Amino acid sequence: MLRTDLVYFNRSQQDLNKSKPKISASRRLVLKTKMLKKAVTMWENEKQLKKDERDRILNEKVPVLQLSGLSLEELQNLCKELHKKMDVADEERYDIAAKVSINDVKVQDLSQKIYELKGKMKRPNLKRVRVSADAMLGALLGSKVKESVDFKANLKTVKKEDEKKEEVTDWRKNVDAMSGMEGRKKLFDAGQ
Repeated sequence: MLRTDLVYFNRSQQDLNKSKPKISASRRLVLKTKMLKKAVTMWENEKQLKKDERDRILNEKVPVLQLSGLSLEELQNLCKELHKKMDVADEERYDIAAKVSINDVKVQDLSQKIYELKGKMKRPNLKRVRVSADAMLGALLGSKVKESVDFKANLKTVKKEDEKKEEVTDWRKNVDAMSGMEGRKKLFDAGQ
């Protein structure tokens, strides 16, 4: 019964909005309080397990010191040994901290790259600029190319021929000259 009620509470918010709850508010409140009590007991058990594990590891790694009956020299030697062990532990901790900081930077860089690849980064609005062909080639090939390229050098040039016009002073003479088959022949010859 409790398992089915937990499944009901694990439904998504969308499912809950679609259908009306099949249990009453008081029943839901009772189930919530039971779940909270169970979570509190599980949390306390976990805390106790961690404390027991810590005590066990400390007892294994660090034995209890017997300081009674030691001379001054023996106490000094013991302190020197403890300081050496502390220095070694500090060096290891520093090395681990350095590695962690390097990895944090790498993770941050990779997450930034992922963020950029997703395209969520807002790009600024760029203005359109007209660029000459020389500037485009300079950008593509590098700033070392300083020679200007003349694209028109290899193009064939077509010269327009001036049409020879006969100047006729009297328009009636021109009409007479162009009339009939002779006029058409002149137009055909002129077109070629």
